[in-house]
Parts: sequence; C-alpha cells; structure tokens
Amino acid sequence: MQLERNFEKAADFVRAAARQHAQLAVLPEYHLLNWVPHDPGFKDACSKWRIYLDKYCSLAKECNINIVPGTIVQLHDAGTDDERLLNVAYFISNEGKVIGEYVKKNLWGDVERLHLTSSSMDEHPVFDTPLGKVGLLICWDLAFPEAFREMISKGAKIIIIPTFWTLNDCSKAGLAINPSAEVLFLDSMLTARCFENTCGPLTRLGSSAEGMAVVDLNMQIVEDAEANYNVRSDLVSTDWHYEYRHTKNSKI
Repeated sequence: MQLERNFEKAADFVRAAARQHAQLAVLPEYHLLNWVPHDPGFKDACSKWRIYLDKYCSLAKECNINIVPGTIVQLHDAGTDDERLLNVAYFISNEGKVIGEYVKKNLWGDVERLHLTSSSMDEHPVFDTPLGKVGLLICWDLAFPEAFREMISKGAKIIIIPTFWTLNDCSKAGLAINPSAEVLFLDSMLTARCFENTCGPLTRLGSSAEGMAVVDLNMQIVEDAEANYNVRSDLVSTDWHYEYRHTKNSKI
C-alpha cells in the first residue's frame, strides 16, 4: 500500500538492469500495492493506475529498456453497477510505448474471484515486440497448458509470467503432506510447460530475499528444440488434431 515508495524501488532495479545492458526488465505481480483488497484504501489506490503506467513508459524510454511492470491493478467505473477491478500486465517497448496488454484470466480461488474481473473467454494475445513475438500470462495462468498452447500456436517465442506466489498458498491439508508443495508445484509446472512448448526457464532468484537477477537469453536454444521436437510446426499444420480456442462453440 505504498505506491510511490514501491515504484521508486522498482525503478532503481530497472535502472540497475539497464546499466548492465539488459534489454528487458520484468517485475512481480502486485508489486505496487501487494494484494490487500480489504484495505480501505485499496480501491482508491487502484484508481491511480494510469499514473504509474505512464511512469513506467517514461522509465522505459529513459533507460532504453523494454519493461513488463509486473501487474497493475486497475479500478474502472468506480461506484457504478459496472465497477470492476482488473489485474493487468503490459509490455512496454524501449521507446516508452505500450505494445501489449493482458488481463489475468485464471483467477486464484475466491481470494481473487470475489474482487477481480477475469478476461474470461477472450483470446490470449501475442504481441510483436522489439524482442520478437511475446505472450503474457499472470501467476495462476501458468497452471493451464491450454494458455501456452494457444500463444505458441500464434507464434510466441517468449512467454513472460509476472507472479505473486507464496509458500503458504497451499491448503493446510496439502502442507501437512508436503511443506514444500508450492515449490514442487512451480518447478513441475514450469518444467512441463517449457518442454511442451519448446521454451526455457532462465534462473532462480530464491524464495526469501528481495533482489534482481540479470541473465542471458539464447533464443537459438528455442530453434534447436523446435528442430528436434517439431512442436510449433505441428501446431500450425493444417491437419493438427487439437484446437485451442476460447469459445464453447469450437468444433470438437
């Protein structure tokens, strides 16, 4: 709930990454406010989303770096019957322009569903960026292989997933079976998604310390994996036998 302080801390990390010649900076989900929807000031803070989106656009241009500023929760139509909160990820180019926007689709239980509006049946978009074709997901979206498949079938080579995930997101029953259940879940899901779609994870920052990791991304590895597994070419072939569409009327 400290918008300006959290933005300035994030901006310091982005500037540090830019000084190391990074081309892309990715921040966490909910990094500006935390997820505290019951706080009396939360909705009012979310109404200021445009201010901070503009700040990140200016920062991207200043540092000549592409930025995915985690997620920014937006309040729309406040006080009306159409009032809604959206959890939104953006891709901002190094020229300071918004060239991609995605509203979180798969909401995490009642913790989010009681407050946020999902993008529901909208398609998962893929964006042409200075880094190539990019898809955006948010946190719990990573549990659904359909989301990845849809974007990969549209040509996405990089999928960026700002996330707010804690070690106690698991239920008491689950933690009693395995106290490290969330770590195991994330490792398993991300590894599976990468092999399924010829993508690749890069680094692990750790679960306890706040910080930043700067890593190299070798896109040739994606091409080598595709040459071996042919996943992407199968997805776009005319006789591919699965469909990945967000409509209940799709032909089965």
